[in-house]
Amino acid sequence: MPRSPAANAELALLLEVAGTPKPGNVDRERDFADLRFEHFLAGAVGARPGLERAAAGAPVGAAFEDAVAGMAEHGRNTQFGCLLLLVPLVRAAARDDCTPEGVADVVADTTVADAAAFYRAFERVDVAVSDPPEEMAALDVRRGADAIPALESRGTTLADVLAAGAPADGVATLRGDPDSLAELGDGNAAEWCGGFARSFDAAERIAAGKGPIVERTADAFLALLGEGLDTLLAKQHGLEAAFEVRERARDLHESGASREAVSAFGDELVAKGWNPGTTADAVAAGLFVALERGVSV
Repeated sequence: MPRSPAANAELALLLEVAGTPKPGNVDRERDFADLRFEHFLAGAVGARPGLERAAAGAPVGAAFEDAVAGMAEHGRNTQFGCLLLLVPLVRAAARDDCTPEGVADVVADTTVADAAAFYRAFERVDVAVSDPPEEMAALDVRRGADAIPALESRGTTLADVLAAGAPADGVATLRGDPDSLAELGDGNAAEWCGGFARSFDAAERIAAGKGPIVERTADAFLALLGEGLDTLLAKQHGLEAAFEVRERARDLHESGASREAVSAFGDELVAKGWNPGTTADAVAAGLFVALERGVSV
């Protein structure tokens, strides 16, 4: 019997963290001091009820809030960004339309209530975000539920919220040389506003690769890291850090560097505390799409 979209989403979360080496991220061979491999496994299992709700047709915001609540039961933020991408993809798959156009339709259908649920989810975990523009201060996601009256008075949908954080040129900005964090925006917001371009790119890479899927996962991660600036890394450590990591990853991927060389790069990033987590989010989403398209494990 084929796996359901919710089962494929849970499996995608598990496969994402099992892929190694993924420089700067937790994987099955690398823990952080306060965040371990098993926390990600627990987060994936905990998120399953929310993913089931998305597949059953629940509003995207409510399903996301439930998925984050389940993920956070162990007290850590392991996959907030992954779930932000997976929930609309699961909803699209349940409609038998897991395509850029299908997920764009899901995004376009989001409501103010979805935005309110998204803000409540922020109260569950600590998520790195940039300061909003002055005119958006009342809608700062770090305010959590306190921002809901402003959302409602302005009629701001979840799609509107993500659009406010997206770079003007989407993925092109991530691949370019923006001058500021404001210009760079957020990578997951870029996915929401751009048909999930990097997620579908990751899916194609994983489907076309050879060998065990966890090795293809690691290869897709390095490829995406070398193609676009990681916005979590940029928010936490600045644009120059993001530029450096993109160039190093590109060189390693294009040269076909050994597993040892990629692992050594990962050692450097961990020593600096540099975590390119937004790239991992796109890989998890890409794994889901690949599984939905029949890639075997």
